[in-house]
Amino acid sequence: MADDRLSFKEMCAQFDVTPRTLRYYEYIELLQPEREGRSRFYSPRDRARMKLILRGRKFGFQLEDIRRWLLIYEHEGTEAQMRAWIELADGQLGELAEQRRQLDEAIDELQDLRDSVAKEIGTT
Repeated sequence: MADDRLSFKEMCAQFDVTPRTLRYYEYIELLQPEREGRSRFYSPRDRARMKLILRGRKFGFQLEDIRRWLLIYEHEGTEAQMRAWIELADGQLGELAEQRRQLDEAIDELQDLRDSVAKEIGTT
């Protein structure tokens, strides 16, 4: 059974996270490694959760939202978790669309200013 577990160092390496990040995820109860003395070992469940955490972070979700979403599975099951996921995803898609709109606006303004200055000094 120990063969399918990763040590703390292996977990950091596999997911390219710092030890501080991994300890923080434990502190806020996103991960719950097995402990043997001072050593920590991460099960396949922990690795699956870590994949979901990192994917959620990539999409811009807050850690607290990810934590609550993971708890839904434990307390209510897969279907409730999937329904919650759709709701979270819808909200995040709206947030990302707004960020894109703001970014596009900033790019347009910067491009206009750059072009104006370039025209003023005679370069393109």
